[in-house]
Amino acid sequence: MDPWIWWIVAAGVLVILDLVTGGSLVLLMVGGGALAGGITAALGAPPALAFAVFAVVTVALLGVVRPVARRHLRQRPRARTGVDALVGAEAVVLEPVSGMDGRVKLGGEVWSARAYDGFSEFEVGQRVQVLQIEGATALVAA
Repeated sequence: MDPWIWWIVAAGVLVILDLVTGGSLVLLMVGGGALAGGITAALGAPPALAFAVFAVVTVALLGVVRPVARRHLRQRPRARTGVDALVGAEAVVLEPVSGMDGRVKLGGEVWSARAYDGFSEFEVGQRVQVLQIEGATALVAA
């Protein structure tokens, strides 16, 4: 079997191992180096050059790509702002809410509202939960 096939098989195995072991990205980067070594070998380069390409690409991936990738993977979810922050909030019915219209007090403001399912009705003073914001209308449910 040609040496480049072994390089490609090793790259695949390393990528799969990285995914199975929790994704520390080290094995993924080494797999990327093995893929580069395999491509080099497939182009007819001598084994020493294929190994050198493997080593250089692996070090480059570990030193440059992995820190950036880990930083992106660790980012906390962005804080919800604007109307997205209102989804899941509790509102108080000010005018009866039906599948057609109504009014609720939400986040200190008066919002137009409709029943989320289109047929429920909520009475004045009842507490409801906002499931979705559609334009300037809160879709609510009990």
